[in-house]
Amino acid sequence: MSLPAKVMRDELLEKRSSGLLQLWKKKRCVLTEEGLRLHNCRGGGGGDARSSAWSSRAKELRFERMATVDCVEYKRGLVYFTVVMATGKEIDFRCPQEGTAWNAEIALALVRYKNLQAVQTGRNRHLSTAHLGSTGEDEEL
Repeated sequence: MSLPAKVMRDELLEKRSSGLLQLWKKKRCVLTEEGLRLHNCRGGGGGDARSSAWSSRAKELRFERMATVDCVEYKRGLVYFTVVMATGKEIDFRCPQEGTAWNAEIALALVRYKNLQAVQTGRNRHLSTAHLGSTGEDEEL
């Protein structure tokens, strides 16, 4: 059983729907060390993410399936950005421009995750190479 991922940020964010009208819908977004969880709003309540009625089910955008965060545009006090998944699917978001922008936090968390994965892969490769080379067969006497 794995431990719950550390929450790095928990606030409202708007996601563009994939339907015909492509409406902006408020989501409670929880940024963790493993990715981004998107919760739907069940009621009409505004306010901050923790005081509104949110569904317990969440859509997860895991870093292992993300390729990049890009397409940043600043317009009328909002930051527009796109999360690009490894499959090529693009998911559009927007958030208020003041404070630390979500796109920057998601991008930094994604880079941190990918770097940790690369280090782990390098360690595993080094350990397997060291283990294979430890038989002593190709050592010079």
